[in-house]
Amino acid sequence: MRVQTALVRDLAVRAVVKVDRETTVADCAKIMRNEHVGSVIVATGSEPEGIVTDRDIVIEVVATGLDPATLTAGDIMSTPLATVRESDDLFDALARMREHGVRRLAVVDDAGRLTGVLAVDNLLEVLAEQVDGVVRVLKAEQTKETQTRR
Repeated sequence: MRVQTALVRDLAVRAVVKVDRETTVADCAKIMRNEHVGSVIVATGSEPEGIVTDRDIVIEVVATGLDPATLTAGDIMSTPLATVRESDDLFDALARMREHGVRRLAVVDDAGRLTGVLAVDNLLEVLAEQVDGVVRVLKAEQTKETQTRR
């Protein structure tokens, strides 16, 4: 039995920060800082091609001593880009994250156009609310039992 959950479209962040393949890694880092995001989607128009994360910059560029001013997003982006459809449910999104070993998914419509980003943080918020609801049920049951057994 599968529990119906919210759909990806309900949680996706719509304000996607995009760069093109030629954006330098240094500029990607500045954009992430200015926009308060941990990743940028590399895209041509509305067609997503890859993703550059703050971790990619640290592990692939800074830690190896490469020059972020000479490398581009296209040089270090993760491809193929892991995506999820807007109409998928959150369990599908979580399974896709696990399958690809990523914490962020590009959200696409049925035509494959980029419409948002879904991060594991978004899923954690919903899961925390659900767990809180279960805890409240248990507490209510205990309270009811205590009152009826006096």
